[in-house]
Amino acid sequence: MEKKSVSKNYLYNMAYQILAILLPLITTPYLSRVLGAESIGIYSYTYSIATYFVLFGTLGVALYGQREIAYVQDNSKKRSIVFWEIFLLKCFTMMISMLIYYFSFCMNGQYKIYFRILLIELITQTIDIIWFFRGIEEFKKTVIRNLIVKAIFFVSIFVFIKSANDLIKYVFIVTLANLIGNFTLWAYIPKYIEKISFKDLHIFRHFKSVILLFIPQIAVQIYTMLDKTMIGYLVADKSETGYYEQAQKIINILTTLITSLGVVMVPRMASTFAKGDKEQLKKYMYNSFRFVFFLAFPIVVGLIIVADKFVPLFFGEGYDRVIILMRIIAPVVLFVGMSNILGTQYLLPVKKQKEYTISVVIGALLNFATNLLLIPSQLAVGASITTIMAEATVVAIQFFFIRKEFNILEILKLSIKNIIAVSIMALCIVWLGFLNINPVICMGLQIIIGAIAYGISLLVMKDEFLRLIFEKLQNKIKFLSKIYNLVWKEDM
Repeated sequence: MEKKSVSKNYLYNMAYQILAILLPLITTPYLSRVLGAESIGIYSYTYSIATYFVLFGTLGVALYGQREIAYVQDNSKKRSIVFWEIFLLKCFTMMISMLIYYFSFCMNGQYKIYFRILLIELITQTIDIIWFFRGIEEFKKTVIRNLIVKAIFFVSIFVFIKSANDLIKYVFIVTLANLIGNFTLWAYIPKYIEKISFKDLHIFRHFKSVILLFIPQIAVQIYTMLDKTMIGYLVADKSETGYYEQAQKIINILTTLITSLGVVMVPRMASTFAKGDKEQLKKYMYNSFRFVFFLAFPIVVGLIIVADKFVPLFFGEGYDRVIILMRIIAPVVLFVGMSNILGTQYLLPVKKQKEYTISVVIGALLNFATNLLLIPSQLAVGASITTIMAEATVVAIQFFFIRKEFNILEILKLSIKNIIAVSIMALCIVWLGFLNINPVICMGLQIIIGAIAYGISLLVMKDEFLRLIFEKLQNKIKFLSKIYNLVWKEDM
C-alpha cells in the first residue's frame, strides 16, 4: 500500500477535531438550557454504565486491531485474515456482553428505558471497524464517517429536543447517529479486504494479546468514567453528576484536540518500531511532546483564568458549580496529552504492554480509592481532585518506565519556553480581566490577546515547535516565509 503522509493524516484528523470542537460549542449551551443539569446527569450516569459493557465486549480490540493491521498493512492477504479474525472475535465477545447487559439493566429499575435505548450503542460498537482504517492509515475515511455522525446529531438536536422531557429522544439521537456512521465504513471494505476462506481463520489466536490490552483499557476506563458512575450512585442529587459531566465535556473537547496527533502517530510508531529505526522513534516522540506542550499550557492556564466568565455565558444560569470543577480538572489536558505520548504512542506500539498496564492499573486503583473517600463529603469536587491525582500518577509511572530509552530531564526541558510564554500570556489575561467592560467582549479580548502574547513570546525565544510549523507552511503562506527567514534563517 502507498505510504500515507503523517502531516496529511493529521490534517484530516485535525479537520474533524475542529468540527468536533465547534459543534459542541453550539449544541452544549442549547442542551444545558433545554435538558437541565438533572437530565444531563441521568444520561451521564446510565451512559457510563453502558460504556463498561462496551469495554468488556470489545476488549482491547480498538488499539490491538489498529496495531496488528499496521504491522501487515502492505500485505493484502495477511491484512484480510487479521481483519476478519479480529472482527469475528469482537462479535463473539460483544454478544456475551450484550446478553449480560440486557438481563442486568434492561429488565427492571428506575432507568430501564434509557438502558434499553443504550443497547443500540452496544450494537454500534460491535460493527465498528474504525480501528482497521486507522491501522492502514486511511484517516480520510474515518473523518468522513465522523462527519456523517456529527451532521446527523447536530440537525436532530435542534429538530427534536425542545424540553427536559425529551431526554429519551436525546439518547436515541446519540445512539442512532453512531450506528449509521459505523455502517458507512463498511462500504469501503471491499477495496482493502480479499475473500478469505473461513478455514484460514484462527479467531482465538488473538485472544491472549487482546486480553493483555484489555486490562489497561478497563483500568483507563475506571479513572475516566468511574467518577460519573460513583457520583450517580453515591449522591442522590443527579444534578451533581450533571455539573461534573458539563465540566468534563469542556475538558474532553480540549483533550481531544491534544490527543488527535496520537491517533495518527500510533500506526506510524508501530511501523517504525517494526523496522527497528530507534532514532526515528525518538524524533517522533520529541516532536509529539513539543506539540503537547505548545497547546496544553495555554489551554490549561487560559481555562483556569476565564472559567468564571465562560461558564455562565456557555451553560446558562444554574451552572455556577461548574466553575470550580473546571478549574480543578483543567490540568488534566496536559497530563492526558503526556500520557497519550508515553503510553498510546510509545509503550503500546513497541509492545511494552506490561509497563503500560501497570501504570494505568495503579491509576485506576488510586482513582477508585480516593473517590470512595472524597465523593461522599466533597461530591463532584472530590471526583475532580481524584481525576487529577490519577492522571498525574499515570504520567509519573510511565516516565519511570521509559527512563532508560529517553532522557526524561531533556523531555521536560522542552517545556521551558512554553512555561515562560504562558506566564506572559497569563499576566495579559489577568490584567484584561480587571477592565470594566462587557463579560463577552472581555473574554474575547482575553482569548485573542492572550494567544497573540503567547505566540509572540515563543517567536522571540525561537521556539523549535513554532519553527517546525513555519517550516511546513512557509511555502504556502508568503508572510510566514518572511518571518521564518527573519527569525530562524540566520541560525542555519
